[in-house]
Amino acid sequence: MNLIIDIGNTATKLAVFQAAKIKTVQTVATTVLVVEVEKLLAIFPKIKQGILSSVVELETSDVNLLQKLLPIKVLVPTFKMPFENGYDTPQTLGVDRLALMAAAVKKFPSKNVLVIDVGSCITYDFINTQQQYSGGAISPGLSMRYKSLNTFTSRLPLLLPKEPETLIGTSTELSIHSGVVYGVLLEIEGTIEAYQNKYSDLTVILTGGDADFLCKQFKISIFAHSNFLLEGLNFLLEFNSNE
Repeated sequence: MNLIIDIGNTATKLAVFQAAKIKTVQTVATTVLVVEVEKLLAIFPKIKQGILSSVVELETSDVNLLQKLLPIKVLVPTFKMPFENGYDTPQTLGVDRLALMAAAVKKFPSKNVLVIDVGSCITYDFINTQQQYSGGAISPGLSMRYKSLNTFTSRLPLLLPKEPETLIGTSTELSIHSGVVYGVLLEIEGTIEAYQNKYSDLTVILTGGDADFLCKQFKISIFAHSNFLLEGLNFLLEFNSNE
């Protein structure tokens, strides 16, 4: 069994895998990560190794505590990857994006795959049929867009994401929902269309914290996969454990 730790900008996920099958997934506060890992190890004593992916800086002491509990690999850009990484600045590439590409290779070998991760930021990552990765794009996520309207203006309120009632907002709140949500939807649809114009056989994966919220509003074929990143991390752990 494997323990997967995914620390994002706003949430931390813990998952237990038996081979390629997820046994459990839970979201925890990063501040109590060590305690929650100890609980999982007590519930699943057959866990033998783990991998930790983080897009934020972690205290060395916390990592040391985790590694005392279990052999844990910390994902870094120098990991051996199951694909060719052609990113110009690989040391600056987010490890979450690497894990997503690993999942794409695992789930859709020899296909053109665009993975869209809708979280704090929206990331677009593409890998071709030759399993070559060259990059993608990064833009502000839903919550970041709502917060920016409140932060950089004097009178616009801070709202939580909500499906727009109409395209044409008839109040300030409705206008914000329309502008933010339709802005994201049209950005994603436009990006997919641009990739499809170049790669007609494109497979598109939508994942991340806002995937469920957005997916039902698309009018195009798209696969929503909430655990895609976790599956990529599990694959990378196995891939680097069988050297």
